Amino acid sequence: MGVIPVNIKELSFQEAAFSYPPSIARTPLPAVDSLLVGQPRASRALAMGMAVEADGYNIFVSGEPGSGRHTAVRMIAQQLSHDTRHLKDIVYVHCFDVPDSPSVVLFSPGTGEKFLAEMKNLAAFLRAAERNGEAETEDSTASFLKETDKLIDSAVGKYPETRLFLERVRQTIHMNPKIFVLPTDDDKEERETICSQCLPNLVVNRAGQDKRPFVEEPHPSYANVFGAVSPADGKTQLPHQSVKAGSLLQASGGFWVATADDILSEPNLWEALKRFLAMTTFSMKDGNAYGLPVGSLIRPEPVPLPVKIILIGSEETYDKLCESDASFLKLFKISAQFDYSMPATEENITGTIAFLRRHVEEKKLLPPDDAAIAETLRFSAWHVEHRGELTTQLSFLGDLLQEADYWARFSGEKEITAPAVITASNERDYISSVMENRITQEIISGEMVIALTGSKIGVVNGLAVMDRGLASFGTPAVITATVAPGNEGIVNIEHEAGLSGEIHDKGLLILEGYLRKRYARTFPLSLYAGICFEQSYAEVDGDSASSSELFALLSAIGEIPLRQDIAVTGSVNQMGEIQPVGGINEKIGGFFSVCQKMGLTGHQGVIIPRQNISALVLPYAVLDAIAQHTFHLYPIETIDEGMEILTNRIAGEQNAKGTFPVNSANKAIEDRLRKLYELSKTGT
Repeated sequence: MGVIPVNIKELSFQEAAFSYPPSIARTPLPAVDSLLVGQPRASRALAMGMAVEADGYNIFVSGEPGSGRHTAVRMIAQQLSHDTRHLKDIVYVHCFDVPDSPSVVLFSPGTGEKFLAEMKNLAAFLRAAERNGEAETEDSTASFLKETDKLIDSAVGKYPETRLFLERVRQTIHMNPKIFVLPTDDDKEERETICSQCLPNLVVNRAGQDKRPFVEEPHPSYANVFGAVSPADGKTQLPHQSVKAGSLLQASGGFWVATADDILSEPNLWEALKRFLAMTTFSMKDGNAYGLPVGSLIRPEPVPLPVKIILIGSEETYDKLCESDASFLKLFKISAQFDYSMPATEENITGTIAFLRRHVEEKKLLPPDDAAIAETLRFSAWHVEHRGELTTQLSFLGDLLQEADYWARFSGEKEITAPAVITASNERDYISSVMENRITQEIISGEMVIALTGSKIGVVNGLAVMDRGLASFGTPAVITATVAPGNEGIVNIEHEAGLSGEIHDKGLLILEGYLRKRYARTFPLSLYAGICFEQSYAEVDGDSASSSELFALLSAIGEIPLRQDIAVTGSVNQMGEIQPVGGINEKIGGFFSVCQKMGLTGHQGVIIPRQNISALVLPYAVLDAIAQHTFHLYPIETIDEGMEILTNRIAGEQNAKGTFPVNSANKAIEDRLRKLYELSKTGT
């Protein structure tokens, strides 16, 4: 049978190509460069969450690294930092009734250190009260107590918030005056204890601060977060003097920021943090830093100051906490979700350009020309796989310019050019292409069996994406299908071997649904089919190969050869409609690379979902081949369109009587399915 013309439109070079004009770099930048680009929802959530002072309004910031999460938190905290109502010096003093529960006293900023100096003067007076060579008399004791009362009254007058503590100090001294006036050797230790009881512990000193604290905890451990009891120089201290403030106490009245995964990885820390959020209390344990039950335990009085807890993590961590921790959503009522992409609006484009220029200035890079800026924006669109969007992970763009600066200097350029940006991107691919090169060499040598010319029954070249760190690449994957009479249905060989994920399993079940709807309307679907990813020994998941599997299956059923010079990607539903997939640029680039190394014939190409046209930001080598008509892209919407390209024959539509045209591919498939049913029914 000769080649039957098909009415499928090939993607032209103009449709396949995408770029930003260099003139876009001359777009006027905003008067004030914003540090946060393309995150309006997250910004509003943060602004509200950080401003609301109510129980449970702590914040979980989720999103991809480099999307501006930390920057946004710092920026909005800076905007709110003028509200210093809760800015206080924090002092712990001895609790005479329960020594293991030190009392807290709050002072206005700078007052705490003045109070500490006052109490040091009192302690110095108490230590110097002894009169050498004089016998203790009522007059000497009365004089001592009078002077002591004068010092205490003066402190009470200056620091009225310490009245209760100072009255207990006064009471203790009045009950034991003899240990201060000509004490015996046995009295001196008790005198030192009382002097130590007088001395406060200034754990947080806000002197000179005029902004709310913003504390980022880079190494969250129990001791770093909550503080610990750490006796100095090996000497025994009273509990209130042993308190060492952790970062939470340092953040009182302000914001405390940490990475969620770091918190969850530390033993007992997440539970302790939740108790603090629920009760505003926490315990401190001795110098063993992780809060394990060893040594002495003290319970400082909780500090009645708000602390806004902000955890930064991934979407996966947020979902896991929502599902596994019943109290999480009560304690973290605000979710600031950072998107990985943003619409390529004028505002977001100018914001991205402003970031790039600021990055160049801060890092002292060569100035980029207009074409380099345009090429970086193109890379941004490639990163999110959409021509109408840009990445919000601006740090990735900064890294690309950093590397382009290296290649520009290497070439002796005075500025970063578009070729330097392209070189930086290509070098990234090259240095991470060890596995890709090995696979290509196996194909060239014949170790991996794959055909790029001719036609085969039940065999199609699918496309897969392999990831390694930040790098990814596409590679062809041979998919085969065999069919025989039987009632087992479609057998997923990957599943039987334990190499199939749940989504891939679902894709195979969809294929049976398509066969029933499309062909088995007047007779039962009865067959035994096996589908396999040849020479694949890793787990297969996702549904992006479901259309390829269906093409191989239909070919095997109808005994219709498929072109091997056309690779296929796209998922399919039970209606036979092709659906978009991810990694489209890597898949096309990977298949092109293999074809190029084995020799372009002028007929090779890739079938893609039509919806994926908007995701095409192809390598320039692929675009050149498309322009020269040596490589082809075929966007399709249905399985029938794909079958016509792969078989060079009409797929065929059912007429009013429900029959397919003679000599059509669908007629051959339907007839064979009916024959398989008859054979299965008779057992022959």
